[in-house]
Amino acid sequence: MKKIVILSGAGMSAESGILTFRDMGGLWEKYRIEEVASPIAWRNNPQLVLDFYNTRRKQLLEVEPNSAHYDLVKLEKYFEVEIVTQNVDDLHERAGSSNVLHLHGELRKVRSELNEYLVSEFDGWELKLGDLASDGNQLRPHIVWFGEAVPMINQAVEIVQTADILIIIGTSLAVYPAAGLRHEAPSHCKVYYIDPNAGEMSLPNVVCMAEKASVATKELVQELIKEMH
Repeated sequence: MKKIVILSGAGMSAESGILTFRDMGGLWEKYRIEEVASPIAWRNNPQLVLDFYNTRRKQLLEVEPNSAHYDLVKLEKYFEVEIVTQNVDDLHERAGSSNVLHLHGELRKVRSELNEYLVSEFDGWELKLGDLASDGNQLRPHIVWFGEAVPMINQAVEIVQTADILIIIGTSLAVYPAAGLRHEAPSHCKVYYIDPNAGEMSLPNVVCMAEKASVATKELVQELIKEMH
């Protein structure tokens, strides 16, 4: 069975109504992302950081997976599929994808501020100062912040190295180390890049599909399944 690896970014979730930091407006217009998403921010103003992620978590609970998420699930009937996502939402899982690796953490999980391995599910949306992990330390969002290492990157590299087909969806290919993952694909691997701005990029040996995720994913999934019949 051929293996498909999918690298997904913010453009994958945008059509579900997930707002990026720049789109969130209101209170957050006053801040730079580093002021709400870094270890220094957490030390200086943990309440502000919690407010930011509570806003995002609440918003996540109000949206649903979009057709692109569901189309990717259809591939699992015909291929071995693994998803490596830069997104911290759980929309891939809610759509039914079986194998999802989150590079930058997960919004619906929390962890001890002193032990990154002490991670737990978080069902609600409001995390408060005084909410403690089982080791007695404050819980923080289970998110990889600016200035922190990306612990899953080596696992992601290993996954991409096993791909027969690599599909990159909704990412600018500008955020490292995630952007470097496509270079790990084996030489025989066929690569597709789905993004509204894909046409502006000339990537060697890459099929660029300059469409939003829902349109191009549907088209590509149908094509790949058709090739299997």
